[in-house]
Amino acid sequence: MNDRKRQVLLTAQRLFIDKGFSTTSVQDILDESCISKGTFYNYFSSKNECLKAILEQAHDEANVRRRELLIGQDLSDKQILVDQILVRMHVNREQNLLPLFEAVFHSGDSDLRAFIKNMLIAEFSWLTRRLVDVYGKAAEPYAADCAVMLLGMMQQILHVWSAFSKEEMDSLKLVTFLIRRIDSIILGMISTKDAFFTEDVFFKLNSEFGEQTETKEQLFKQLTGFSELLEDDTFRAAKQYVQFLLEELRSECPRVFVLESIVRSFREAFKGLPHETEAHELAYKVWRFVDTLE
Repeated sequence: MNDRKRQVLLTAQRLFIDKGFSTTSVQDILDESCISKGTFYNYFSSKNECLKAILEQAHDEANVRRRELLIGQDLSDKQILVDQILVRMHVNREQNLLPLFEAVFHSGDSDLRAFIKNMLIAEFSWLTRRLVDVYGKAAEPYAADCAVMLLGMMQQILHVWSAFSKEEMDSLKLVTFLIRRIDSIILGMISTKDAFFTEDVFFKLNSEFGEQTETKEQLFKQLTGFSELLEDDTFRAAKQYVQFLLEELRSECPRVFVLESIVRSFREAFKGLPHETEAHELAYKVWRFVDTLE
């Protein structure tokens, strides 16, 4: 995503939040962004697609942060899981996404509602897998149930809190409390062999709407093109990480631990620089490629 398109997204996001999604027109976005209708439709096929791009970008950002938290860590570490759950909450808060989700829920737009549904299924699928990582193979038949209960309890507690308190919820305290509840629930379910959902329900659903994987050739081509943009001396240090990634991708069998160790530094090296957004997108694609190696 180039800087111009990124600015259009930021402008659209601000308008969607300030004016409401349904009452913001494409013309409003054109006027605020100072772009032509042709430029807008070159980026997005519709206002809906523009909103999807905003939410997808936040989704990708959260996924990258979650993956980075696991680098060199024990998959069964509960505190890492707590931190990963908090990432989604932090990204939603940082980018003020809750009004956008609420707008979709109240819009009645079947296309947007299906899009949000798919994002929710992906979240359930991720949490189901992570609960198995934390609680072990014995928890696998019950992990889907616990993922639903954990996210459901979180949502209802947040609703009640916002209705009765003007103070901001302590997210860490909430998620830690919920994990303690899951500690008890999952042990009880294992003991009684009592499950509602089948263990693979979200894996099956997520496979229908799964994210596209990256091939080594695709990733190499995109990183090469990105590297060619970095001719200015400003990018000298950051460009080294692009070269490190390309060097590893040239090998017949790229090593997961090497890619993991480079990708976080690569992303951080572009913080505050031009092309920061493109670096974030490429970092996410590197992680998707890593998933094909594991």
